Amino acid sequence: MAEAYIVEAVRTPVGRRGGGLSGVHPADLGAHALTQLMSRSGVDPAAVEDVVFGCLDAVGPQAGDIARTCWLAAGLPEEVPGVTVDRQCGSSQQALHFAAQAVMSGTSDLVVAGGVQNMSMIPIAYASRGATDALGLTEGPYAGSRGWQARYGGQDVSQFRGAEMIARDWDISREDMEAFAFESHQRAVRAIDEGRFDREIAPFEGVTTDEGPRRDTSLEKMAKLKTLEEGGRLTAAVASQISDGAAALLIASEAAVKAHGLRPRARVHHLSARGEDPIRMLSAPIPATAYALKKSGMSIDDMAAVEINEAFASVVLAWLKETGADPAKVNPNGGAIALGHPLGATGARLMITLLHELERTGGRYGLQTMCEGGGQANVTVIERL
Repeated sequence: MAEAYIVEAVRTPVGRRGGGLSGVHPADLGAHALTQLMSRSGVDPAAVEDVVFGCLDAVGPQAGDIARTCWLAAGLPEEVPGVTVDRQCGSSQQALHFAAQAVMSGTSDLVVAGGVQNMSMIPIAYASRGATDALGLTEGPYAGSRGWQARYGGQDVSQFRGAEMIARDWDISREDMEAFAFESHQRAVRAIDEGRFDREIAPFEGVTTDEGPRRDTSLEKMAKLKTLEEGGRLTAAVASQISDGAAALLIASEAAVKAHGLRPRARVHHLSARGEDPIRMLSAPIPATAYALKKSGMSIDDMAAVEINEAFASVVLAWLKETGADPAKVNPNGGAIALGHPLGATGARLMITLLHELERTGGRYGLQTMCEGGGQANVTVIERL
């Protein structure tokens, strides 16, 4: 099978809700990542064969195949098509999988993968509640399905409930989660101060760095917050931040590398996705990681760095308990609790940060995974070259 290489990778800063990127049209957010990607690569944009972007809540300014709209808004060639992917929070990680699979199959040589989301402009609940209400439909994606009701009944399907279930099932305390969240902010602030993100970020609209990390947070402040559910363990402090941003990677075949004089930065070593209980929802990275390691013949100790999305602290802490991974190697520059989680862009953002961390430290292999709506998870392993 042919190899797929990551030859360039860039992202916008991650803007916080109501922050510096909140008023930017999603197409223009994505366009900035794309223009920067093509400029940095030096490749003729007309040579790109497809643009695969992740995006959730594809309504309003994010509707109408935002991948295609971003490419055109960037002033790039009309003959290049685009397609938008929705695998919930893992959408742009799946976009990378589709791009790499196209190259590995030999059907494409040069594909862009990435994602975009403006959560300030389109709140997360809009597509599931606001849009359905406006259309006079039954609320939510599950209500009214005879097959779903027969299998899962009328159970509440919520990421918040799933995160609480994980905290309970793996006996993770509020204090454990707050300590993890505090460390995420500390790591992110250190990474910013040391310039670790400088190479991967293309400043935009006056925003030069990620807006989410809180320098003034403390365990004492976190302890004063109300729980998200009565009698629960989670608070807003241990959840990912509502954010805005875009990210893009250029995936190339060996033939494209030679034809365009490109330098491969990493090889895509493994791609997979698995599913689990859709009610608990967010624990799927655990079996997905076990599956990926078994299929690739690797161990978690082979990974010099890991990026697992911090949708909630309980997700990562349960994964750490099950995998035995070294916490120092997991989200070494902070995660979504500090840096933010622009849903459709986060998968690509994690991969970009993972790539740059491997390059910074000289590590060989890196693993990325993230929980996704419906009880799913993608796993990607790359090898730095």
